[in-house]
Amino acid sequence: MNKKKLLALLAKKEARKAELGTKASAATTVEELRSINAELELLNGEILEFRSITDGMSDDEEPIAGGSGEQRGTQPPTPGQSAVPPVAIASFGLGGHQQQRGIDPVDVFDTLEYRNAFKIYATTGEKTPELLKHKAPDIRANAMSTTTDVAAVIPTTILNEVIQKLSVYGQIFKRIRQMNIPGGVEVPILSLKPVATWIGETTPSDKQKTEAKTKVSFLYYGLECKVSISLLAGTVTLAGFESTITKLIVEAMVKAIDLAVIRGTGTGSPLGIVNDSRIPAAQVVTMTALEISAYDSWSEKVFATLPLAYQAEAVFIMASGTFEGKINGMVDASGQPISRVNFGITGGSQKLFGGREVILVENDVIPPFNSAATGDVIGIYCNLNNYGFNSNLQMQMFRWFDHDTNEWVDKAILIADGKLLDPNGIVLIKKAATT
Repeated sequence: MNKKKLLALLAKKEARKAELGTKASAATTVEELRSINAELELLNGEILEFRSITDGMSDDEEPIAGGSGEQRGTQPPTPGQSAVPPVAIASFGLGGHQQQRGIDPVDVFDTLEYRNAFKIYATTGEKTPELLKHKAPDIRANAMSTTTDVAAVIPTTILNEVIQKLSVYGQIFKRIRQMNIPGGVEVPILSLKPVATWIGETTPSDKQKTEAKTKVSFLYYGLECKVSISLLAGTVTLAGFESTITKLIVEAMVKAIDLAVIRGTGTGSPLGIVNDSRIPAAQVVTMTALEISAYDSWSEKVFATLPLAYQAEAVFIMASGTFEGKINGMVDASGQPISRVNFGITGGSQKLFGGREVILVENDVIPPFNSAATGDVIGIYCNLNNYGFNSNLQMQMFRWFDHDTNEWVDKAILIADGKLLDPNGIVLIKKAATT
């Protein structure tokens, strides 16, 4: 059999391997997945052998009796030495990609085997060997466990999509600074917010010891998301399952993170902007019903209060009722509009006030002026990049049996914390007492 025929057989085996990869994506049972994996292991060995045979063969050359394609011009092997020329030891994943061992580490949570095992676990509760092999430690605190407790790390493929959607839909989340540093470690603010300094030929820059003394430390808080297993069980393919669970997690996580960044108490959750006592008192202003509709009051109390160094990317955060009812349509002394709502090619409206973007949030995040109580924060003027959100972005799925309600509980959990890195770049706008 010459090289062309061998290559034709090799092409058939690689086509079968691609077909098995597709079947594995649609597998719904452990038995079916194991059968596919067994055939794939056999095919991987055969493909590797065929490639080692054809390497170095000419088109009309026949392989030698030992099944090895000895390269012409080489010396015959010595006793005990294989006639097969050295080849790189490689492994082939279900997706058909060759992975060189010892070069790039394999993400075990991104393999097709683990993703299928996670799908089976999330939809049926079955703990497959592939899932248990990479079982995550139980990180829940003060919770009763049963012998059926198990935690599964959500596959990297799903996580990447979740974070992408968080960045698209989370108006607050996509603007804050996202970090990944160890929890409990004190980090100087100067390390997180470096400052460039002009230096002379022989004069080094100042180490800014005063600023370096200010430190921030992040703790471990769990953000959980209950997942509808009845809905997940209705999905058939792996792609459909991953798309469905991504939507469910994003829907819950976006609101929770945005709410924590603004109103978090710092106990059991990140410390929100409105509850941070480090914000200078001079940058906490109050506005009456008359002042909030007057541009002069905004110019004097808000725009002029935020230090110039923080105004570059500053935005307003407020409820829709405040912007639409009090600000939209406001004009200055010359009759020029102060706020604008642009309808452009972005597919939605862009709200601006004094040239700054306005981010509208739900009423439970920041109450509108009319329904807010005296002393409530009704608006924030800041650069959200001064808020740090720390997490390893490795979500886990937990399932346990609640004996009080006699039902299975399924949830996704993310360990994270957040707080202001520099409180000097915030202006809080509160509702003043009625006079």
